[in-house]
Amino acid sequence: MNYLLTLLGAVLIANPVVTPNWKEVGKLKTRDAKDIKSSTWSIGGETLDRDYTDYQSYKTYLGPLGAKRIRLQGGWAKCEKVKGEYDFKWLDAVIPDAASRGVAPWVELSYGNPIYEGGGEAKLMGRIPTSAEGLTAWDNWVRAMVTRYKGQVPEWEIWNEPDGNPLNTGSELGVFYIRTARLVKSIQPDARLIALGMASVTKLDWLRDFFEVLKRENALDLVDILTYHGYSPNPDDSYPKIEEMRKLVWSYNRSAGRPKIVFMQGENGAPSTPSAQTIGALRQYDWSELTQAKWDLRRMLGDHGRGIATNLFTISDIHYAAGDHMVGVNTKGLLKTKPDKTIERPKLAYQAAQHVFSLFDETIETLQQVKPTVNQETVNAFAYRHKKNGGSLITIWSKEARPADEYTPKPTTITVEGQFKQPVFVDLITGKVYDIPKEQWSKTGKQVTFTAVPVPDYPVLIADKAALAAVL
Repeated sequence: MNYLLTLLGAVLIANPVVTPNWKEVGKLKTRDAKDIKSSTWSIGGETLDRDYTDYQSYKTYLGPLGAKRIRLQGGWAKCEKVKGEYDFKWLDAVIPDAASRGVAPWVELSYGNPIYEGGGEAKLMGRIPTSAEGLTAWDNWVRAMVTRYKGQVPEWEIWNEPDGNPLNTGSELGVFYIRTARLVKSIQPDARLIALGMASVTKLDWLRDFFEVLKRENALDLVDILTYHGYSPNPDDSYPKIEEMRKLVWSYNRSAGRPKIVFMQGENGAPSTPSAQTIGALRQYDWSELTQAKWDLRRMLGDHGRGIATNLFTISDIHYAAGDHMVGVNTKGLLKTKPDKTIERPKLAYQAAQHVFSLFDETIETLQQVKPTVNQETVNAFAYRHKKNGGSLITIWSKEARPADEYTPKPTTITVEGQFKQPVFVDLITGKVYDIPKEQWSKTGKQVTFTAVPVPDYPVLIADKAALAAVL
C-alpha cells in the first residue's frame, strides 16, 4: 500500500527508506576504526567461547565497521578442559588481532566449568560457581586470564545475565562479584570493572540486593560500569525502566560520596529474519534486514542521546548448539552467516552502523541541555554539536511503534537552538545527504526552524554540513 503526500516540495512515500524530493548532494563516507580516535561504540563478539561464531571469518569486517571496542567472552570451560591445564590459543588468536584493527577488547569473565562439581554451568543463563572447589578453580582461571591479558584488555566484565537464572540471587552475586573484582584489581590495578550484564531492566529488587552487599563490604568502588540488556520490541519503550534503574544505582554512589557509575547498554540488537527463522530475544515477531537496521539505529541513537554507551549485538549471526539455553541461529548479527558459520555478506544494519560509528566520535558532543521542539508527539529529537567548528546536528525519528517494513514519514516542524549555516538532511541507512530547500528553514535569533521535514520510523539527521566534515 503506497501513500503519496506532497508538502512544500518534499515527496513522502510509504517506502522502505525515506526519499525526500530534494537535491542529493553527497553520501556519507565510512571510516575504519583505526582512523577514529575514540568513541563510545562497541560491537558484540560474543559466543566464541562456545564456538557459535567464527572470528577468523568475520575479523576483516571489524575495522571497517568503525566500532572502537568489542565485547568478548572469556570461556573458562573452553580454556580449561582438563583440571589445572589452560589452553589460551583461541583467545591469543582473537584479542591481539582485534586490537591491531583499532578495536579494543573488553572481556567477560564467564561462564562456569562443569569439570568441577559445583563449578557452575558453561552456558547462557547458567549457574555461577558455588562449591569451595569450584570457586577456587574459578579464582585460578581468573588469575591466569588477567595475568596473561592485562596489557591488552583494559576492561573486564564479570559474568553475563546472572539474573536470568532464578538460583542466582542478587546477594549471592554481590559476594561472587566482590571476590572476582578484588582478584582482578590485585593483578591489574588500573582495570575498569564492569557489572553485571543484567538480562532484565526491571529486576530492581535483585539489583538492590546486589548493591546492598557491595555497600556492606565497602566495595562500591569496584563497579566502574554497569551493563544491562533488556530487549524491547519498540526500543524507545525501554527508557523509563532504564531511568528507574539508573536512579537506584546512583543512589548508592551518592550515599558513598562516589562519582556516578557509568551506564552502558551491554548487549542489544534486533533479528533480521521472520520469527520461524531465528531464536533468542524478540523471536516472537517477524523481522527483516530493513527493520533490523531501523531497530538498531533507534537503540544506538536513543542511547547516545541520553549519554548511554552502546554495545551493538552482534557482529555475526550466532549458531547455538544443543546443550545451551537455546538451539538454532540467532539472526541478530550485522553479518549474515552460512550454515558453517562463515560470513556470507554484510546486512543492511552493518551499513547503518558504519554511518553512526563513523560520524558520532569524540568530536561530536551531546547537548542534553538543548531540547529540540517538534510538532509531533511521537517524534524523538536529540541535539548535538561539533566541538571544533560548532556545527549543529539533530537526530530525529518516529518512535510510536516497532519499526515497520513500510512507513509513511511524518511531516514535522522542528525548532532548535544551534548553528546551521548550510543545513542538510541525512538518511543514516542509505547514507544519502540532501540539501534542505531554503523555503523549508528559517532563523529567528538563535532559533532555527525546519518545516515539513519527512521523519521516518528510524533516525535521520538534520545537520550543518560543516559538522559532517569527517564523513562527507
